[in-house]
Parts: sequence; structure tokens; C-alpha cells
Amino acid sequence: MALEMLGAMIGGLGLFLLAVGMITDGLRMTAGDALRDLLGRWTKTPLRGIASGALITGIVQSSSAVTVATIGFVNANLLTMHQALGVVFGANIGTTMTGWLVAAVGFNIKVEAFALPMIGIGMILRLTGAGSRRAAIGGALAGFGLFFIGIDVLRGAFEGLAQGVELAALASESLPGLMMFVGVGAFMTLMTQSSSAAIAITLTAATGGVIGLPAAAAMVIGANVGTTSTAVFAAIGATANARRVATAHVIFNLATGVVALMLLPVLLWLVRQAGDALALEAVPAVILALFHTLFNVLGVLLMWPFTGRLAGLLERRFVTPAEDLSRPQYLDRTTSSTPLLAQDAMRLELRRVLGMNRELALAALQPPVDARQFEGRQQAVMLLCDRIDASVAHLERSGLSADESAALPVVLRLVRRMREIAYEASQLVKQGLDCPQARPLVSETITVLKAWQPQDDLYSSTLSDQFHELHHRYERARKDVLKATATGLFQPVQANALLDQLRALGRLNSQLAKAGRQLQKQLRDEETVTESPHLPSGALVGNPGTTQ
Repeated sequence: MALEMLGAMIGGLGLFLLAVGMITDGLRMTAGDALRDLLGRWTKTPLRGIASGALITGIVQSSSAVTVATIGFVNANLLTMHQALGVVFGANIGTTMTGWLVAAVGFNIKVEAFALPMIGIGMILRLTGAGSRRAAIGGALAGFGLFFIGIDVLRGAFEGLAQGVELAALASESLPGLMMFVGVGAFMTLMTQSSSAAIAITLTAATGGVIGLPAAAAMVIGANVGTTSTAVFAAIGATANARRVATAHVIFNLATGVVALMLLPVLLWLVRQAGDALALEAVPAVILALFHTLFNVLGVLLMWPFTGRLAGLLERRFVTPAEDLSRPQYLDRTTSSTPLLAQDAMRLELRRVLGMNRELALAALQPPVDARQFEGRQQAVMLLCDRIDASVAHLERSGLSADESAALPVVLRLVRRMREIAYEASQLVKQGLDCPQARPLVSETITVLKAWQPQDDLYSSTLSDQFHELHHRYERARKDVLKATATGLFQPVQANALLDQLRALGRLNSQLAKAGRQLQKQLRDEETVTESPHLPSGALVGNPGTTQ
């Protein structure tokens, strides 16, 4: 008998987890990009983030999916950490939908009467619409059917278990007893990696009479705390933003859990009063579902005043070398308030970016390349360029004179050129440089870049001569490849690959030279090179479409 009940519990849990996975996958595929777009549009403020996080989590039945999407938006600079916190808070409210589903239909009607037809219709849709949205809808529909079947199996198992268990031993309402049940709830969530599964088990156990209401409420608190394990595991070895969002999730759930446990008698009383006011049935499943929602909403209300401080604290933690490198050294609030100072600061930051791009170019030309370090440096260039762009936008809104406004497009062109240099360096890393005709050009480029220190010498006449010679070497190498292809030494496909490598190298040299020349002119150095006689305008262009 004991083995039979254990088998029923394991089988019911398995059905439940399978169902949740099918519902999540089916609804995400059905919605396509709609949920992602909704999350992007409706998280512009923390309050809207809470609403969208709760709504989307309630729909897809997966707070983990919403959290991962939020991390992606933060990484793409589409969401600030302040906005992301709203989504994290809302996801905790949305995940309480599972308890309401269990409470609404899990125990009071004959589940098979509607669950089995749902599974049958869902599978027909799935089998007849392979690869289409209809198949996704069918998978979600079958998942809901399995969800209720799994809940019914768990209910039967716990009803049998209640007959052979000494309930008094499990009904302790002392603090140590409640802490034990918190640990049980957290452990179940950790093992199943699903707080929904732990909540479902808790509700069925309470309904079956295995545990009392206070103990079940403590298990719900534990499940809420345990769900942070998914975010913690996902953040191991991940980006800084992923670790920040995971930390926010842990802080919120732990703080909410502590408060809920301290106020447990009060909250249960409030739940009963609210249930009476709403004319809800006073059964354990309904009471616990309402309790789960109430203490998560309470947690949001408690954390809301501290959202800004928490976001600031998290942004100062887990700082990566790329983020540290991308912090402006010259641009700040003081300089931004004075247009002339701000423009000078932008040019100095651009000088820094040029030096960072020189390091990127050298790394790309000297394999083997440390991919992680290279990506970090490239990210730092892009972040610093973003910050300079933001400063330009701020100045444009501050009411500039005609002369001051005229200088801003030049800064924007330089920023664009800096991004292009970083991009061309990354293309060289992806394509490699196995073209024999390029070896002299690569060697000479490395020599020039090693000797060039942009912080000391932006674009001297000597550097102009060197870049001019690199351009001639590029043209000779390109012609050598074309001649070798004409004589049959290279196949057309191979020749195209080699020409792409040479083109990327030529564009990299061209952009570096133009950036140095334009920045030299902007900073009004004594060695300003407006139009070098050795390097006519456009001479170093690797292809006709390169921006001037």
C-alpha cells in the first residue's frame, strides 16, 4: 500500500511537471514574438513592469522564462535595472496563478470529464498541424488536461496517505515546526526546479488532510523562497546583468518570506476575512491560493519604496572588466551642464575609444584570440560609444548656439566610425587570416599599430605615410588574389573568402586612419592633418560603400 501511494505521488508529480512544460512551450510558440514585444513595450516604468511581469508569468506559467527574457532586455540596454526589478516583482505575483488553477477546478468536480477531452483534442491539433501555430495551441491544450489529471492523481495519493499518518505529529505551529515546513517547501522546489509543483503538492496535501493550514502556509513560503534556486543556477558563470537580476530575485523572495513567516497568524486571519468578503469557499486550497497571492503582493508593497536604491546597489555589484573599462573618464554631470566642456570631454572619450580599438585590432591580428577578453573589450567600446551618443542627445535638448550645434554631427560621425572599427576587428576574428597574400600586410599593420599610441600621437605625418603604404599593400594583395584565381590557383569560392579577409583588413586600416585624422582635427592639435598630401581623401577606403 505504501509503495502504491508513493508511486501515485511520483506519477502525479511527473504528470504535473510534464504538463507545465507543455503549457509553457505551447503558449510561447503560440504567441511568437508577441510576449517578448509586450514585455519590451510595457516595462518602461517599474509599475508597468510589475503589471506586465505578473500578466506574462500568469499566461506562460513560468517565472523563469520571464526572468530570462528580462535579463536579455537588460543586456540589450532596452531595460534599466530599475525597470527590470518591476518585472521580477511582478513575476512573483504571476506565479501564484498555479494555486488558483488548483483551487478552482482541482478538487470539486470530476476532473476526467473535461481533462481527458482536452488532452484528446489537443493531441489531434498537435498531430495534424505539425510545425504550425495550431500544433502549439494543441500542445498547450493537452498540457492543461495533463495538469488537472496530475493534480487529481496527487490528491488521491495524499488522501490515502492521510489515513496512515499521525497528523498531530505534523501539525506543530511552533516556530521550529513552521521553519521545518518552510525548509520542506524550499527543498521540494529545489528538487523539482518548479515552485508550481511544490505549490500543487502543498495544496493537495492540505486538502487531503495530511498537514494543517499553518504548516501548509509555511510550505508555500518555502516554495516561494526555493524558486530563487533556478535564477541562482542560471546566473552561475553568466553575465553581470544575469547575476544582478538573480540577486534581486533572491533578495525579494527572502525578504517577502521572512515578513510572511513573522506575520503568518495575521496573514491567515486576513485571508479568511478576505475570503468571506469575496464569498470564496473556505477550503484549504482556496485559502492557500489567496495566502500565496496576498503575501507576494505585500512583498511588492514593502519593496517598492526601495526599488531605486536596490537598483543602484545592484548596478555597483558584479561589475565586469568591460563595464569598468566603459565608464567615462571625462564625461560626467558637471561637464554635461556646459556645452563647450561637454564637447571637449566627448572628444577626449573618443580618444580613449580609439586607443581601445587599437588594442582590439592588435588582438584580432595576432591569433590565438582570447574570445572572452576580446568580446569584453568590444563590449566596452560599444558601451562607451552609447554613453557618448546619450551625451550628444542630452546636449541637443539643452538649447545650443548654431556653432555648438554644428559640432555635434562631427562627434556622431566619429562615434559611428569607432563602432565600425570594432565591428571590422570582430569580422577578422570570425573569418581568420589564412590568405598567404595578406601576410606581409598583416605583419606591417601589426608593426604600425604597436608603434602607434593614440593617447600621445593621433595622426602625425609619419603615421599618414605608414597608413598610405598599408593601403598600397592591400591593393597589391587584392590584385595578387585575383591573378591567382585567373590562373586557376584559387577556386572562385576560395578566392571570395580570401578577398573578404583582405577587404575586412583594408577597411580596418582605413577606419583607423580616418578616425585618427578626424579626431586630430577636432582636438586642434599642433600636428593637425586636414588633408595629407600623402593620403588623398578616400584613399584608404576598403570598399566604395565605406562611410566618409
